[in-house]
Amino acid sequence: MLTHSPPVIVPSLLSISKSTRAFLTLLLVEIELHPGQDQLLDRLEMENPVDVSTLADLLAVRPSTVSKMLDRLIERGLVSRSSNARDARRTMVHLTPEGLEAQRKVRDIWNKLEADLTSALTQDEIALLDDSLYRAGDILSQKLRRLR
Repeated sequence: MLTHSPPVIVPSLLSISKSTRAFLTLLLVEIELHPGQDQLLDRLEMENPVDVSTLADLLAVRPSTVSKMLDRLIERGLVSRSSNARDARRTMVHLTPEGLEAQRKVRDIWNKLEADLTSALTQDEIALLDDSLYRAGDILSQKLRRLR
């Protein structure tokens, strides 16, 4: 009779994800952002507007989710929307100067959290962890794309 050992990676990933998001939520409150808005701001560049569909793909969410997030960020003046000059059906997202400042604050928060998380690890451990998490994320993203 075959016995299956209980999963060890999935529970760890779920726990780390939950703790990371909870910690980030507390830090993002300080700059008046909600979870997910940090990732959206991080994906934008002032010089290169992105269409909503591409942004949704980058964030692995539905375009309707991105649209709701954008509504809130537009109200705060952090991003703007416009029609694509060549294809009016495509909505382009622009980072504003205020959004650039918010993006800088997000990245500062991420850097501080990363420094806190890695302070007890060696460079080799950090490199191994980074590579392993990247590979796991890539596998999950590929599987998720096939399901959509």
